[in-house]
Amino acid sequence: MRLRVLGILSVLCLLLVFLVSGTILTSAARELTQELQINRVASLNRLAQVAYDAAGDGDTSRLQREMDTYSGLYGEGIVVRLQQGTVRSGGLREDRADVQEALTRAQLNLNDTSLATLQPFSAGSEVISRSFGSASQVLGAVVMDVDLHTARQKLLERWVVVAAAAAVLAAVLLLGAARVTGWVLRPVHRLNAAVTELEETGRAGRLPEEGPPELRELSRSFTAMAQTMSASIESQRQLIADTSHQLRNPIAALRLRLDVLQLELKTAREHDAAASALAELERVEEILDGVLKLAAAEHRVSEDSARPFSSSPSGKAPEPVDPYPVLQGEAERAGAAAQRAGSRLVLAEPPQPPVLVACHPAELAQMVAELLNNAIKYAPAATVTAAVRVHPDTVTVEISDDGPGLSAEERTAATTRFWRAQRHSTVRGTGLGMTIVGKLAAANGGRLVLAEAEPRGLAARIEFPAPAHAAEPWKDRPDA
Repeated sequence: MRLRVLGILSVLCLLLVFLVSGTILTSAARELTQELQINRVASLNRLAQVAYDAAGDGDTSRLQREMDTYSGLYGEGIVVRLQQGTVRSGGLREDRADVQEALTRAQLNLNDTSLATLQPFSAGSEVISRSFGSASQVLGAVVMDVDLHTARQKLLERWVVVAAAAAVLAAVLLLGAARVTGWVLRPVHRLNAAVTELEETGRAGRLPEEGPPELRELSRSFTAMAQTMSASIESQRQLIADTSHQLRNPIAALRLRLDVLQLELKTAREHDAAASALAELERVEEILDGVLKLAAAEHRVSEDSARPFSSSPSGKAPEPVDPYPVLQGEAERAGAAAQRAGSRLVLAEPPQPPVLVACHPAELAQMVAELLNNAIKYAPAATVTAAVRVHPDTVTVEISDDGPGLSAEERTAATTRFWRAQRHSTVRGTGLGMTIVGKLAAANGGRLVLAEAEPRGLAARIEFPAPAHAAEPWKDRPDA
């Protein structure tokens, strides 16, 4: 948008400079032409008067001296036609076509004393002419060849000065247009960034009140709206978290009562019913735990907008950590669950040299644990591989399996809250794991990517921007 507005303003500024400079140049050309014309017409009139005197007394010596003096001073030729003959000076001959035409017109008592407007890059000279005589008779004519070279040089110098001034004026106007454009559009860009941040995180900082009055008022209105929306979203999140937390006590009391009730039951049918109720209660507890984790993850996203190496809640950026030890620790913890599910858990070799990512270690461990649990739970008897992979622009923590995997549509919906595939409806779960991982990855400047594993299965990748100093050595690796 800035380029479009600046382009329009630049065109208008250049057009203004062109019009002003064109007007000045035209005026300068007319002024010099008029000045030269007045000077030469005055000389032409004087020579016509001397020629008139010569025609009366028949003596052309004085006329010749005047003509030679003028030609020597200005370097311009003169031809005077009298009834007695023709007088010449400065090398101008009457056989030249334009001179002949001027003499013919002068004999008809038609004077031609005007000069065409000067142009700095034209060439050649022009002739002016005037007849002289009595009221009833033309006695002769004077033709003067006007040399325009000096006047053109003077005009060219003025054009150079005007062009330089126009260039300076254009630079000043373009600089002013750039400043004005930035002043006007800077609040618009900040507003756009604030809208994006509000959409992604549910929060937006206070916009500075800059720019034109209308944009300042718009910034104030948006800040008030964003604060209201942020407060409403935060209130909803807090309500969900508080409700989930407060439900723990009644659920714990209900669990205790169910345990006591089981001691009083006699028949197998009664025990089965109590076990079913206890299983549902455990499912409610699991959902509440997931909701609390999701609320905490969303709170992290609202505090740290989704940009590379986002800062921590305290305002300090997280220290870069080596993700491999975190991955190794979570793989060891998930080993027992993998054995119970009949899965084989494989930990790939660490990258060399070690690579760092900007992520909170506890949150990275939580994300890895969720992905490992999902792979073990939904791909039983499969091989689950945990690895840290380095690419030119990213560092990826990957959990992949060779199980049934998910279709493209299912992978797209997998990060939706409470979503579960139809074929997994009998497997215990809440449908919040992938959502929590996606939120935590975004809060740490990364992203969750679900892809099809080779040759089959699901590959869940947490991608982080690679630090500049760490990305370079891997560019030539074949596996990068």
